[in-house]
Amino acid sequence: MLREETAVLDIGSSKITVMVGEKGINNTFNIKSSAEEDYDGFENGKFFSENSLKTAIINAVKKAGENLRYKIRKVYVGVPTEFSYCITKEINATFPKRKKIKDADVFEIFESSQNFNENSVVINRSPIYFILDDNRKVLNPVGEVSTKLNILLSFVLTDISFTNLIKETLLEASIYDVDFISTSLAEALYLTEPEMRDSGLILIDCGYITTSVSLVKGDGLLCMKAFSMGGGHITGDLSQVLNLSFSQAESLKRKVVLSLNATDNDFYEVNINGAMQPISAKFVNEIILARLEMFSNIFNKILNSSEFNLQNKPFIPILITGGGLNYLKGAKDFLSKQMGRNLEYVAPNALQLNKPHNSSVISLLDITLTQEKNIKKNLF
Repeated sequence: MLREETAVLDIGSSKITVMVGEKGINNTFNIKSSAEEDYDGFENGKFFSENSLKTAIINAVKKAGENLRYKIRKVYVGVPTEFSYCITKEINATFPKRKKIKDADVFEIFESSQNFNENSVVINRSPIYFILDDNRKVLNPVGEVSTKLNILLSFVLTDISFTNLIKETLLEASIYDVDFISTSLAEALYLTEPEMRDSGLILIDCGYITTSVSLVKGDGLLCMKAFSMGGGHITGDLSQVLNLSFSQAESLKRKVVLSLNATDNDFYEVNINGAMQPISAKFVNEIILARLEMFSNIFNKILNSSEFNLQNKPFIPILITGGGLNYLKGAKDFLSKQMGRNLEYVAPNALQLNKPHNSSVISLLDITLTQEKNIKKNLF
């Protein structure tokens, strides 16, 4: 593969996506190839079927490779939040005398702090901040002169069984070079501005059957949580209560306007056996709002937990991405009201790929292209 291009594998909760691309002008992307494959998904950090996962990965890699003039030799794999966890460490490093700090000094400190359970694999490490001997807090100490560094480091880890499963699968596709990236961290770094992250923010990614909630600070994650509920559960509610097929329920969901003060005389229409059938808009909205209330209760429980500790931060920015909620008209306003916090949607700033459901794969592509550029500096 050409040096300026990378291949990423995004493990969604309903599909596997492989994308190969490079940076274009003005921070755009040139997508060389991409492929998607449906599979059974996962719940509570377990795949429903490892065989389904393996087949989807191998087929997606094969299809993506067919559009290229060269073989995909390295793949960066995004690790979903349900398969990862975050740990922060405070590190105090002292130098024999005042010195100008170099990249090598920071790298050595990072390496010495990476002591974890042998069954865990560090997939990302990121500095939240550095404090110099004059108590100045900086985001990058390289070039500064100091006798010590106090560092808050964020580590994202996954279980070795996860990495082994993916590596073994990619071996079957003749790919031997595999690296892993936290999908939540990639989204945080790509979808949000550094100035906003410096003050702290919440990033929520609601997918098909999984949702992640991350507390972002600086260039890292302070903590993150995931739960197995997404937009597919809303579709499932409509299907079950209204006795519709899943595809009919999905079509209905996309017509819903929750801000509509529906009356008994308002209806949505669904194609059933070739004929458009009216369904009470009021009843449909009530079904969806009941599920959204469950979402808001879980969000509030997470944000008010001791790990997130946001009880005294009512105005922290909360951004939502992913395809689970962002296409549901009126969902953001309802959740904001239920949670007593202002929520905003966010999506990739990428031409033709600027939809919320593309957030994870585009974020992975962005961070891996940056990593390839900086790999000689040992920044990751």
